[in-house]
Amino acid sequence: MTEASVKTSSAWQLYVPKLVTLLRQGYGFKDFRSDLVAGLTVAIVALPLAMALAIASGTTPERGLYTAIVAGFLVSALGGSRVQIGGPTAAFIPVVFTVIERFGYGGLILCTLLAGVMLIAAGILRVGALMKFMPQPVITGFTAGIAVSIFLSQVKDLLGLRMGAVPAEFFSRLGAYAEHLGDFNTWSVCAALASVVIIVLLRRWRPGWPGFLIAVGAITLVCVALGIHMETIGSRFGSIPMELPHLALPHIPLERTRELFPSSFTIAFLAGVESLLSAVVADGMIGGRHRSNCELVAQGTANIASALFGGLPATGALARTATNVRAGGRSPVAGMLHAVFLLIFMLALGPWLKYVPLAALAAVLLIVAWNMAEIESFRHLLRGPMGDRAVLLLTFTLTVMFDLTIAIEVGLVLAAFLFMHSMAEMVSLKSDVSFREEDEDAPDSLAAPDQRAELPPGVEVFQVSGPLFFAVANRLDEVLDLFPKPPQVFILRLRQVPLIDASGAGALRQLIARCARAGTRVIFSGLRPQPLEILTRMGTRPDGQRLQFAADFHEALTLALAASDSAEPSRR
Repeated sequence: MTEASVKTSSAWQLYVPKLVTLLRQGYGFKDFRSDLVAGLTVAIVALPLAMALAIASGTTPERGLYTAIVAGFLVSALGGSRVQIGGPTAAFIPVVFTVIERFGYGGLILCTLLAGVMLIAAGILRVGALMKFMPQPVITGFTAGIAVSIFLSQVKDLLGLRMGAVPAEFFSRLGAYAEHLGDFNTWSVCAALASVVIIVLLRRWRPGWPGFLIAVGAITLVCVALGIHMETIGSRFGSIPMELPHLALPHIPLERTRELFPSSFTIAFLAGVESLLSAVVADGMIGGRHRSNCELVAQGTANIASALFGGLPATGALARTATNVRAGGRSPVAGMLHAVFLLIFMLALGPWLKYVPLAALAAVLLIVAWNMAEIESFRHLLRGPMGDRAVLLLTFTLTVMFDLTIAIEVGLVLAAFLFMHSMAEMVSLKSDVSFREEDEDAPDSLAAPDQRAELPPGVEVFQVSGPLFFAVANRLDEVLDLFPKPPQVFILRLRQVPLIDASGAGALRQLIARCARAGTRVIFSGLRPQPLEILTRMGTRPDGQRLQFAADFHEALTLALAASDSAEPSRR
C-alpha cells in the first residue's frame, strides 16, 4: 500500500461513525440491555422537554417531538460520539423564535437546511478541532443571555397572561408584559410553582427519577381531576398528531436566502459548539474520545433531515447525554432507542398530551434556563481580566436585548481584537545587542546600552521577539525612523520570532524595499524554519546585495563588516 493510500485511508477514519466502530469490536446482549434501559430513561426525560422547547420556539409541540425522533436517531447512528444524545435544545429558542416570527416556518426550514449544509462542510474541512479555541467569555456570555431570553419568553405561560403572541424584540416584549401583567391566572401561577417545587425536590432527594415527566404528569392529573381551567396544549394547539413523521415541506422563501443567511450561520454555530462541548463532557464521563469532524457531519445530516420531516434545528443535548451515561448507555444504540421510544410515546400518548398545562411546561423551561445560566461560571469570569469581563458582559447584553447573531459576531470580534492587542504588546523590537551571548532568551544575555558603541560604523541592529503577525507588522516600518540617517547595514535579529504570517512577510518586504531606496543593506539573522519557509514561498530570498540571510548574529556581524569595508573605498 502506497503512502498516499495510507493517508487517504487514515483521513476517512475520521468520518467513520462510532456505531460502526463499536459494532466491529463486538456488541452483545448485555450491551443491548444496558442501552435499552438508558434509551427508555432518556426518552422519558426528553418527552416533555421536546414539547416545551418547541412551544417556546414559537411553533407546535409535535415539531419538537419530530426533531427529537428524526435528528436524535441520526445523530446517534452517524455521530462521532459513543453516547451523544441529539435533539432540540434551549440554545436555539431565541433565534428560532425570531426567524419564525419574521419569515414563518418555511423560513426556519430554509435556515435549518442551510445550517445543515454548513455543518457538513465544516466537518469535511475539519473545522471541528478549531471549536476548542472558542473564547470562554463569549460562550458563557451568550449562554447566560439565552437563559434570560428563555425566562422572558415563558412569562406569559408562567403567569397565564391573557395576551396575543409574545413579541420577539426585547423592549416590545417587556412593554407587552407590563401592559397585561395584572391579567394573570392564579391557577397557572400555582401550577408553575408546584411544578418547580416538585422538580427541585426530586433532584435533591431522588436524582435518578425523571423529575420533568413526574412534575408535568402530576400537575396534569391534578388539573384534570379537579377540573381546573387553564391554558393547555390542546386549547392552544389542538391534539398531538398520532402519525409518523413524514416528508412535508411548506413554502420555502428561497428569494430571502440572503436575509436568512446570518440566522443560518448562528444555528450552525450553536449546533457545532454545543454538540462538541457535549461530546467533550461525555468523553470525560466515559473515558472515551469522540471524532469531532464526524460529529459535525452527523449534526449537519440530522438538521437537514429534521427540516425535511417538519422538525426544528437540533444538536447534542448535554443534559440528555449525561442522563444517558448515568443510566448505563454504552453505545450509540442507546440514542437510537431513545428516538424509537419517543416515537412510541407520541403515538400512544397523543390523545392525552393535549391536557398538559402550558404552565407546567413553562416551569420545565424555567429549570432549564436556570441550569443554562451557569451563574458560578459567570461570577468566576467577572473576576478575570478587564478584557474578558468586557467580552462577557457585552455578549450577554447583546444576546438579551438585541440578537444572538449580533452578540456572537461582536463578542468574537472583540475577543479577537483583545487577543491581538495582548499579543502585540508581547512582541518587542530591541536595539540592545550582545557580542557575548548568541540569541538567547535569558535576561542576562541582553547587552547594556553602551555596547552599541562596539558596533561597526554604519551598522544598526534590532531584535524582534514574538510572533510577527498582522497586528504588529506595521511597527517594523517605524524602526528606520529612529535613525538620524540611514545606516549602511541593518541587521534584523529574528531568532526569537517563532512564526510569521502574510502581513508580517509583507512588512519585511516593505522594509527591504525602503532600505534599498536609502542604500541600506538588510541582513536577517537566525531565521527559524516557519518564518524562513513563509518568506521563501512569498518571494523574499537573499540576493547578496539588498538582502542577506545569516545563520546567527556572529555571522551577521561578519557580513556587516565585509559590507561596510567594501563601502569605504567608494566613499573615499
